[in-house]
Amino acid sequence: MGCTRSFTELYCEAAVTAFFALTTSLLWGLADFGGGLLTRRAPALTVVVASQAIAAAVLGVLVVATGGWSEAGPRLWFAVAAGLAGPVALLSFYKALALGPMGVVSPLATLSVAVPVGVGLVLGERPGTVQVAGIAVAVTGVVLAGGPQLRGAPVQRRTILLTLVAALGFGTVFALIAEASTTVTGLFLSLFVQRVTSVAAGGAALYASVRRGTPALPEGGRVRSSLPALGFVGLADVAANGTYAVAAQHGPVTVAAVLASLYPVVTALAARGFLSERLRAVQAAGAGLALVGTLLLATG
Repeated sequence: MGCTRSFTELYCEAAVTAFFALTTSLLWGLADFGGGLLTRRAPALTVVVASQAIAAAVLGVLVVATGGWSEAGPRLWFAVAAGLAGPVALLSFYKALALGPMGVVSPLATLSVAVPVGVGLVLGERPGTVQVAGIAVAVTGVVLAGGPQLRGAPVQRRTILLTLVAALGFGTVFALIAEASTTVTGLFLSLFVQRVTSVAAGGAALYASVRRGTPALPEGGRVRSSLPALGFVGLADVAANGTYAVAAQHGPVTVAAVLASLYPVVTALAARGFLSERLRAVQAAGAGLALVGTLLLATG
């Protein structure tokens, strides 16, 4: 049953936006949890390269099936740049998730929304009162999420630093991909080029790491049993990009961004349900503030 031009159409568009944006948060949250869990058993760089390679293969099929090659043009250089930034972000993020706790790491990574805000400032935009409040709340969340052990606890400091690097990388990727395409088929092609570049860059880094004596495979050398999980992580990430694009096309981008940015809740719930993670009160408060700050930035 279709929707006519009226209040009913607006309602339908809002419902589509909400559905696909919430689906995005679910997919991103589960992909983050799966990636972090895999990194506890295998080298983070191997997880990144393998999961992105599987995603690239699937995207290649989609590009051929949809005729996405016709969208090729100078804009694809943005996708290449995103492909170079992506492995750095994913590697940092998966390492941070492996160090944990996931309930702190995942919300802090949502600070990636600050990158588009920064781009807007460079282009002459000025943040509103809500955005300024979001920045203040988010920075406070970063400090509190470190917990009282932040000082004198090298692992905790490393976790926070890796997460912030990942957030910067993710925000850069989002901004670049937004410039790389203007259509759905163009988005498929851009994501494919991004993944191929990521696999090439990550593969080169993995080769160099192995040459230095770092093992590329988990203990025992078995990866076959992890292939389904690696495939899920890569495909969930790609699917999340697709559902987010659909959500943004059918309604206000701010609404789509707010709902899609709820993915840390999924990661935290998965970590609590499967890993029985427990957070100190100050860490939980900091993670919550970071998420609230991100929502304020997105809606500002």
